Amino acid sequence: MNDITAIGGAETRRALQLDALAGILPTERRDQLAKILTDDDVATLRHLAKEGMGENSLRALASDLAYLEAWAIAATGSPLPWPAPEALALKFLAQHLWDPAQREANPGHGMPDAIASALRLGGHLRVDGPHAPATVKRRLAHWATLHRWKGLLGPFAAPSLRTAVRLAVRASARPRRRKSKRAVTRTILDHLLATCGSDRLCDSRDQALLLVAFGSGGRRRSEIARLRVEQLSEEAPVPRDPDDPDSPRLPCLAITLGKTKTAAADEDARVLIVGRPVEALRDWLERANISKGAVFRAIDRWDGLSDRALTPQAVNLILKRRCAQAGLDPLAFSAHGLRSGYLTEAAHNGVPLPAAMAQSQHRSVQQAASYYNEADRQRSKAARLAL
Repeated sequence: MNDITAIGGAETRRALQLDALAGILPTERRDQLAKILTDDDVATLRHLAKEGMGENSLRALASDLAYLEAWAIAATGSPLPWPAPEALALKFLAQHLWDPAQREANPGHGMPDAIASALRLGGHLRVDGPHAPATVKRRLAHWATLHRWKGLLGPFAAPSLRTAVRLAVRASARPRRRKSKRAVTRTILDHLLATCGSDRLCDSRDQALLLVAFGSGGRRRSEIARLRVEQLSEEAPVPRDPDDPDSPRLPCLAITLGKTKTAAADEDARVLIVGRPVEALRDWLERANISKGAVFRAIDRWDGLSDRALTPQAVNLILKRRCAQAGLDPLAFSAHGLRSGYLTEAAHNGVPLPAAMAQSQHRSVQQAASYYNEADRQRSKAARLAL
């Protein structure tokens, strides 16, 4: 058997093994991943899938691993070595975070053109100029994580690399971008809900989806996509005004979140939804005749309901479609805007940060507090002194 036949056979074998991850990895990328990833890479991904790693996390890790392998081949002529030497990690950093102004004076600064061309030809490189610092830091973090899972000691805790990352990020001219340019605040949410006024099944679904995602603390799109009826439990009605036990009672449901981006499956984190989100969710489940399984499902153009749960990407597309119907710019919003919008609205309404974090399940006080700080700046007189 010649080398070409052996290579083709290995790619076919890896492609078949990747079929086991078809529910997580995009089908259209299977053959491309099979060409780039090694047998050990595929074995690692399959192991992580069996261990219950979150779908979004595994998808991002697989994508970053494929990029790292493609870059290593283009930059060194060989696949990624395990463990990676410190020099290779520093080379990766230097070729992805660089100064465009310095590049004009020194063509050797940054990623060499030959490497960029090879990555672009293979469909791995889609940006011109340096990468976003967040992207580089995420790929380094995934690279380090893979070392740990393989039981290897990588160079990622080395002081030289940590210092280089800090200096490169500081020197980068690219500001940190939010996942959604604009937050979906209550006003924006009302505009989106106004587009769900017909009797069509998809309007009932989208109304429930938007209200539940926002009202439950700005749930991530992956959490909404995989929400199941079995995670819902009835709670006693609660007063509209928490400080007035005699105020009108509102329906209440609890959602057991299970495994999330920041929580393990056995942590039993729960959040509550009260009032309108509960009513919209009950209406959707009754109209769709859903008593078990996925809560939010695909609907075809003839209002035919699928057994399949929505994908996280579909949740994002639903929000963007509703933005377009409401006369808003879909490019300015994403599903993450529901999460940032919830915290922004909580700040505007004087909800204490710990209470908002208990609902949103943010672990990082710094991240959650940034929305509160932004709301304070918008209300502050400091920016209005020139009026």
